[in-house]
Amino acid sequence: MKLSASRAAKLEGTVSVPGDKSVSHRALILGALAAGTTNIRGLLEGDDVLCTKDALAAMGAKFTRTGEGAWRAEGRGVGGLSEPTQVLDLGNSGTGTRLLMGVVAVHAFTSFFSGDASLNSRPMRRVSDPLRKMGAQIVARSGDRLPLAVIGTPEPVPISYTLPVPSAQVKSAILLAGLGAPGETTVIEPEPTRDHTERMLTRFGAKVRVTPEGKGRRITITGQPELVPGNIHVPGDPSSAAFVMVAALLVPGSDVRILGVGTNPLRTGLFDCLREMGADLTIENLREQEGEPLADLRVRGSNLRAIDVPPERAPSMIDEYPILAVAAAAAKGTTRMTGLAELKVKESDRLSAISRGLTACGVKFTEMADGLAIEGCNGPAPGGGLVDAKLDHRIAMAFLVLGLAAKAPVTVDGAETITTSFPGFTDLMGKLGAPIQTLG
Repeated sequence: MKLSASRAAKLEGTVSVPGDKSVSHRALILGALAAGTTNIRGLLEGDDVLCTKDALAAMGAKFTRTGEGAWRAEGRGVGGLSEPTQVLDLGNSGTGTRLLMGVVAVHAFTSFFSGDASLNSRPMRRVSDPLRKMGAQIVARSGDRLPLAVIGTPEPVPISYTLPVPSAQVKSAILLAGLGAPGETTVIEPEPTRDHTERMLTRFGAKVRVTPEGKGRRITITGQPELVPGNIHVPGDPSSAAFVMVAALLVPGSDVRILGVGTNPLRTGLFDCLREMGADLTIENLREQEGEPLADLRVRGSNLRAIDVPPERAPSMIDEYPILAVAAAAAKGTTRMTGLAELKVKESDRLSAISRGLTACGVKFTEMADGLAIEGCNGPAPGGGLVDAKLDHRIAMAFLVLGLAAKAPVTVDGAETITTSFPGFTDLMGKLGAPIQTLG
């Protein structure tokens, strides 16, 4: 699927972005593991999240759609899922795969995981290693790539595990496995990563203890609780809001409000970067819903300046580097980003994908071992290129945003996976005045 974005006159209006992808996955998983009925509102109905729902349904959980973004989950209780009779197809969802590997590792049955070409190329060893320590057997291709089988253990062993690199997905997989293990399971993270799992586990009645550990944190969960069902409201996804925000910043004269966006402090690194770059970004109506903070955002067209992005900020904005690169392309001066090794194992090698997109759009940059130095154009980038998104939804959306403020239209190939995280993206942007059209 090819989409083309042309320069916008201005963007204006009030919108809501789809529900947070990270929170949506976790709401479905914990709803399936609670004993009783959980009602979820604001669920992201994108391909990734629906794959997680279908996988849980294949293991005995029941889900009923009660409205737009509204679902009722009938859980089976901790340890109560049943062996799936089919391969669990997770599509493009690395989050769903890693979290569900943790869930099934402590169920005494065998599960087979597979996905699309992108997912099957991604290494899973960072999740497999600690789950093996807990007693699970995992049979996989080289590098622990999918397709793989998880043979759950009937006698899970609680562990204390220090993450080699910060990763919310690996942390969450271990904590979810810890639900089924007796005693206490501990994860030590060298730097704080998004804490949606800890917050939601607490919301469902699990005993979770979080204490500082050097620059990071020690998270301990007490296993084999009875999770208490209830109501979950999923906030708007800040990673999705990022594309709308940067588009409004780069198109002169824009004035856009985005309602109900999650503002978890471990997810707002991009907000900090944009403010440092001189963005006219206001956070309004800050409130909390069921353990997660959220707010309304107002964004207006701004002249941005280059910054040096500290590597320790990466865990709080790892999904936002493609769109930050687009903001940097329009800024005055050279923006430097380091600490981005994690981008090489996302939906695509995002570091290479960003570089290819910038080249196609006439933006100069220098590659570093674990980052980029992007020479800003102090205004509209040349554009005019064809960007192959390599079926990476965030690369596709980022370079469509660049096209909205470029001198010449930008075409993105492989844009069909935008629906994995942001269904309705082109319609929403169109309502704000963004000229994005389908080609062919």
